[in-house]
Amino acid sequence: THKSKPLRRFVSLRSHEVNLRTGPGVRYPVDWVYKRKYLPVEIIREFKTWRKIRDVQGTQGWVHQSMLSSRRMFVIIGQPKIIRKDGSQKSSAIAKLETFVIGKIEKCPQKTGWCKVSAGGHKGWLRRVDFWGVYAKETIN
Repeated sequence: THKSKPLRRFVSLRSHEVNLRTGPGVRYPVDWVYKRKYLPVEIIREFKTWRKIRDVQGTQGWVHQSMLSSRRMFVIIGQPKIIRKDGSQKSSAIAKLETFVIGKIEKCPQKTGWCKVSAGGHKGWLRRVDFWGVYAKETIN
């Protein structure tokens, strides 16, 4: 059975070069070219095989669905952030991630403000508010 996906959802860029177009089709001009594979983006609209996305900086445009992956990634926002051993502020620091570093979301347990992540060879826990790429109440197993 095909479970329909929610319209608004986070995905990531599948390639090192992804064209962001002004409309849903190749006849629309390319507005921007992303050069960051795995950058998380939010799908906000769909039209046939095209997806309107929004990135961490609020830029919006259309990309072909083949350029998107369901792989859940995050990007650090604001100041550099600390990955911790456990989902607690008192837990020991494992690594510091600089602003705009991209990493993988391993899981975001239900009813917790933390997600288990991996980035730059480090694994640990980050607060949801420290990065972009997950909804406030979303569970990722």
